[in-house]
Amino acid sequence: MKQAELVDVAVGPLIGGDRITTSSESAHEHIYPATGRPNATVVLAGETEIDQAVGSGTEAQKQWTALTVDRRRDKMIDLADVVHEHLDELAALNVHDYAVPVSFAGTALLLERFLRHFAGYADKPHGSSTPVNGSFDINLVERGPYGVVGVITPWNGALAVAASCVAPALAAGNAVVLKPSELAPLAALRFGELCLEAGLPPGLVNIVPAAATGGDALVRHSGIRKIFFTGGGATARLVLQAAAPNLTPVVAELGGKSANIIFDDADLDAAAMLSAHQGPLMQSGQSCACASRILVHESVYDAFVEKFLAVIDAANVGDPFDPTVTFGPVISAAAASRIVATVDDAVRCRAGDLLVGGKRMTGPLAEGFYVEPTVFGRVDNASPLAQFETFGPVVSLMGFRDEAEAVHLANSTPYGLNAFVHTRGLVRAHSVARQLEAGSVWVNQFSDISPQGPYGGYKQSGFGRTGGIDGLREFQQTKNIRVAMGTAP
Repeated sequence: MKQAELVDVAVGPLIGGDRITTSSESAHEHIYPATGRPNATVVLAGETEIDQAVGSGTEAQKQWTALTVDRRRDKMIDLADVVHEHLDELAALNVHDYAVPVSFAGTALLLERFLRHFAGYADKPHGSSTPVNGSFDINLVERGPYGVVGVITPWNGALAVAASCVAPALAAGNAVVLKPSELAPLAALRFGELCLEAGLPPGLVNIVPAAATGGDALVRHSGIRKIFFTGGGATARLVLQAAAPNLTPVVAELGGKSANIIFDDADLDAAAMLSAHQGPLMQSGQSCACASRILVHESVYDAFVEKFLAVIDAANVGDPFDPTVTFGPVISAAAASRIVATVDDAVRCRAGDLLVGGKRMTGPLAEGFYVEPTVFGRVDNASPLAQFETFGPVVSLMGFRDEAEAVHLANSTPYGLNAFVHTRGLVRAHSVARQLEAGSVWVNQFSDISPQGPYGGYKQSGFGRTGGIDGLREFQQTKNIRVAMGTAP
């Protein structure tokens, strides 16, 4: 297993082009989830290192905005080219980070796509000119950078968040201090090195792996002009509290409990395949986009369940570096224990019928943090199992009788990040999608995030957007400039 290649590697913050090997914080022993063994020692950033990173970013941002827009555009394209040359390496580091199967580790390609897309915004019109009532004055509306922005990434998607945040931040003229989780810092740190190799000013993209202390220092720092946080709701509340004294604006992309609606006219084979991978299999259910609530029309419920369980049963479990493997471990021993406890509670409370799974895997995989893909049938929608994010390979099946009931069940959670609809009916697809309280609705497909489309949540799944023109606007401040042109006749 390639995990051994990283044993005894020491990694630390990348600030101003320099690797930090000692810090004001203690180091973290990174554990590879597929084996339960350490594969790196991570030097964590504390308050001192965060202050250095913000200072470095402040100076680099001045150099960045001193470049003409065409040169900034070309630098971003250069970075995309360098990322392209290292796609396999970044994918492998994703596997080392959190043991996501290499077959699903393609977020490096997403990073390249976002960089190329937003490079095109760097030299495009960002402002406008408008007339003014009762005057012939020149009235300009300009959009400029914030300065230094802080980006806090989750352990299950550092490169994906780097793609959706760093690319538009640079296009808008900002510097970035990116804080990956101490649980998965390796791919993000390599991306920081690639920024230097591409010729970006040192300090324009600083990478500071940190735990709670460093994250709190980043959010509270007066030199950080905006925070982009991706993670859970409980941590988001702490981020908002820490940002409040400086009135630092925060964008939050949070968790989900996504509904996946299977109508009676759906292609059941395709729906079963997509639902299995979007549910318990992809990233072992450790995704904010996990379709963990599967709503099935009663007339096809039994047929769908049979096909769905067959796909799960056929999943290849094992070494995440094996390209044929489609199901890997969860992030930690603690996560595995929490997920199994959630299953046990659901069984004890009779939240639904346990159809398959629910236990730690034994045998050759016992030392890793593998939890069986778990499916409950006929789940009570009011139960905690149906209402709260498990963040593991656990999904709930529920039946519905008509479109109105499906929409009601889908919307009956505090979350609203994603929703999925399977139907052959064009009118039904549009009608249902418009009624669902979710930031993204995917019809007959996976959650396929693209740089052209805005992504973010409704309700307790967060606020603000990444991707598309909306994502660019999140990294820009608006300024009105009015020039007197004399008195109007």
